[in-house]
Amino acid sequence: MRKLILISLVCATPLASQCVAAAQSVVTIAPQHCVWHAGDNTAWAAPVIDENNWQPFNTWSRQTGDSRFWIRCHADLSALPPLAHPALEILFYDAYQLYLNGAPIGSAGDIDRGSFDLNAIRIFPVASGQVPSGPSTVALRVGNRVLLTNSGPINGLVTGGFELRIGDASILDAIRARAVLTGASRYFGPAACFGIVGVLAMILIFLYLYDRSRSEFLLLSAACLSLAAIRLNELATAAYLPYPIAVCLFVVLAGNITLTATQYPFFFALANRRPGPFIWTLIVINCCCYWPNAVDVFITSSAAAWLGTLHVLFVRPLSLCLHIVLSCSVFVVFWPYRKIPRRVRPLAFLSMLWMTADLLWFLAEMTAIPLPGIPNVFHTWGVPLLEVRAFTTAGVITALLGLLFRDQRQVTEERALFAGEIHAARDVQQYLIPAHLPATPGFSIESEYRPSREVGGDFFQVLPQPDGSLLLVIGDVAGKGIEAGMLATLMVGSVRTAATFTSDAARILALLNDRLYGRGLVTCLALHIDQDGSATLVNAGHLPPYLNGKEMAIEGALPLGAVTGIEFPSSRFNLKAGDSLLLMTDGVVEAQNSHGQLFGFERIAQHLRSSTGGAALADAAEAFGQEDDITVLTLTFGPAGVLHA
Repeated sequence: MRKLILISLVCATPLASQCVAAAQSVVTIAPQHCVWHAGDNTAWAAPVIDENNWQPFNTWSRQTGDSRFWIRCHADLSALPPLAHPALEILFYDAYQLYLNGAPIGSAGDIDRGSFDLNAIRIFPVASGQVPSGPSTVALRVGNRVLLTNSGPINGLVTGGFELRIGDASILDAIRARAVLTGASRYFGPAACFGIVGVLAMILIFLYLYDRSRSEFLLLSAACLSLAAIRLNELATAAYLPYPIAVCLFVVLAGNITLTATQYPFFFALANRRPGPFIWTLIVINCCCYWPNAVDVFITSSAAAWLGTLHVLFVRPLSLCLHIVLSCSVFVVFWPYRKIPRRVRPLAFLSMLWMTADLLWFLAEMTAIPLPGIPNVFHTWGVPLLEVRAFTTAGVITALLGLLFRDQRQVTEERALFAGEIHAARDVQQYLIPAHLPATPGFSIESEYRPSREVGGDFFQVLPQPDGSLLLVIGDVAGKGIEAGMLATLMVGSVRTAATFTSDAARILALLNDRLYGRGLVTCLALHIDQDGSATLVNAGHLPPYLNGKEMAIEGALPLGAVTGIEFPSSRFNLKAGDSLLLMTDGVVEAQNSHGQLFGFERIAQHLRSSTGGAALADAAEAFGQEDDITVLTLTFGPAGVLHA
């Protein structure tokens, strides 16, 4: 810190000495020696004209509707010593043409288009013969660009005062350097803080790309980048950097709209709530209130007078009131505070602190609106309030980012642990639903089991019986995800347990129904086939099987777990050698393409007419657009010793 102060003093020493010399080498023309007149007449550049109808410059204010006006200043240069490099220095935010004693000296910006750069302190060299030793007249033909933009810092910067000096170019350069240093130093602190916030916001974008479920990362990143752009734009303007006024105003427009559209939804996302229609309506209206900024950007000539009146009396007060209401909504979104999760409490506190700083800022801006009996606090304390708001906001955002990073790390660890548990659950389920089927003499069985998620809700069991018969059970748990997968695993265990003491399909479904009642719903189909091909089919709300490519007619029924103590309908039929029986879950029927069309029963029938393979059917449904677990079992019957599993 000491080194920084020492360097600043060393750099300022020659500047200070030059500024002392400026008292002898520079003539400053005070505003009271200037007059102005609305309109446009090139004859007003002459050294001597009738100025009886002109008004003192200290009564001048920018007026909408006037596209041109002139400024004339008078100075006695008799006390000015001979100058090696005479020049005029002007501080003025507008496009203009400059005349000295009727002779053109230079220009700034484009009067016709109303565009100019923000290096508002300009130095114009003057030939030695053009600087008389007596009275002189400096005239400016100005393209009046009146800005409607809000009463924030930018408005105060780009509508600054008027300064005019005549002297040696080197001294004027030193005065300009001092003004640049002074202006930049006032806004450097907030700009530096938000520059750091902008860098941290880029990290938030990468975090969002890593985990797109955390919308608060994207919203906060956009809000932080907007604030950084607005504050850096103010620094560049205060430092008189040479970039167009339209660019400066566009940054204000885009930054404020983006900030309004993302800042308030961020707090709702942080509280795990959604902004209601009322909040979104306020946000949209508030964004629309920035239309005067759009007028400033895209309409370069002077705006109509009624636009300025509308902005001052209606648009700006409405925008500030909406900002105040939206700022207060943050205190409501986390209510009731006692129910805030412990992990979210620091984030909620920092959010409310951030909005407290913004709320004080908007209340101060309200005093800039001319109201009887209310002093203009913003005019006096605007810059100090900006610094307090900037440092408070930057500190709060930095702390928020730190807490969000910590929160994301915890979420990542929890998800990694959960992923491990899911993987273990899938391993258990794969063990209970093996990829390799047991030997089934007299039956050829093929299975296709394709869960839509890590853990599936479909299940099936192929259980050869000691007497040579076959018990086959297929089912589908209502729902998806880990809960359905665990229930499917429970069903597999229950089927195996029941099959140890009975092979009666109806009895097995009755036992499963009693075991499942009150825990969920499961569609299920149990099939028992003897060695001679006689089969018993019991249905509990499941899809009917297909025999040799044709849908079987079976009686419908409730799923397992719906009602206790009921008897499920059964049907008997005989299989002949070479008969094929296909069983499936509803994941085949409910496959859905990008246009919302279902795979449906007609496509199943068409597919089975051309092919009886279960794998081909599962492939077709999966390619069509898998939405649910897909399970397909294909059984072909033949005499024992002819067909083998």
